[in-house]
Amino acid sequence: MARLRYELLQTDPSGSARAGLIHTDHGSIPTPIFMPVGTAGSVKAVSGRQLTEDVAARIILGNTYHLYLRPGTGVLEAAGGLHHFIGWDRPILTDSGGYQVFSLAANRRITEEGVVFQSHIDGSRHLFTPESVMDVQRAIGADIVMAFDDCPPYPSDHAYTARSMELTHRWLDRCLKRFAETPDRYGHTQNLFPIVQGGTHADLRRASCAFVASKDAPGNAIGGLSVGEPTEMIYEYTGLCCSLLPSDRPRYLMGVGTPWDILECIDLGVDMFDCVMPTRNGRNAMLFTSKGVINIDNKKWEHDFSPIDAGIPCETSQTYTKAYLRHLFKAKEYLAYTLASIQNLAFYLWLVGEARNHILAGDFSSWKKDILPQIRQRL
Repeated sequence: MARLRYELLQTDPSGSARAGLIHTDHGSIPTPIFMPVGTAGSVKAVSGRQLTEDVAARIILGNTYHLYLRPGTGVLEAAGGLHHFIGWDRPILTDSGGYQVFSLAANRRITEEGVVFQSHIDGSRHLFTPESVMDVQRAIGADIVMAFDDCPPYPSDHAYTARSMELTHRWLDRCLKRFAETPDRYGHTQNLFPIVQGGTHADLRRASCAFVASKDAPGNAIGGLSVGEPTEMIYEYTGLCCSLLPSDRPRYLMGVGTPWDILECIDLGVDMFDCVMPTRNGRNAMLFTSKGVINIDNKKWEHDFSPIDAGIPCETSQTYTKAYLRHLFKAKEYLAYTLASIQNLAFYLWLVGEARNHILAGDFSSWKKDILPQIRQRL
């Protein structure tokens, strides 16, 4: 067993985009990478075999909050960890639950000790502390676990954001201590990533990056963005953080985002992404394709018997037609959600894979300039 290691292969000569490899005990991950979100141990409407064979996913994300509530750590431990429970032999990253607790603003209370919150399932009350969140993620068995953080809403004034950031830093020290005191589970190394906070205040972001970088973690995350601020701010503070975080460790931008946001943030130096958008939008009949964005519900696709997306290497996308997928949505067939989700996830993985290829080839910037208008257009 070995600590996660990042191998930098190439940096784009005209920017900060990077191509590399993240080495874990469950395999190596080519970067930049997109991680499908499997919140409760399942990427919605998509099976594990479809994730590996059609989507070509290399790592998936689970959520501590949801897995803690259901099925619970007892079931996961009895199963031998989440990998065994869901039949997944590739890397897994778990979000600490900080963002979910943040989103439960009406049903939670933040203290120095941790966060008291009510379950969205049955209203029962629970306490998450930095220590308990480390214990839960150990029990889940993820390869990469996230520190417990406080995510301030947008907008938040400087004083509030500073207090929130300082609390996140104190919690990080407690997470690191607990993580060091507890053993890896299930025969593979688990790795803790801290999270940079600081809202949309440049001095706080700099301070948080310095604090996080000082912990010498195997990787670092950028949190607290894509929570309602303008897109330009996402890019501004992502770029600032990437310029300050260690270049020899992977950088994970949490919860971002659209395909064009991902390309812009790859250009800023981000290596890892996750977002529910591909599956959520897919279930609502919005398709991301190599030619542009499609609302498959529209009548214009009723007699379109061309493949969903012939431009990406996905058997599902090349086998089924737009007309058929539209029919499935109109008939409210569950298969519609599966095919649309596979298409969107396969597109996202294809997109970051193409970005990687062009970084390695040294022409990422010109390729990005050409492809952005294409994938953003509404068809």
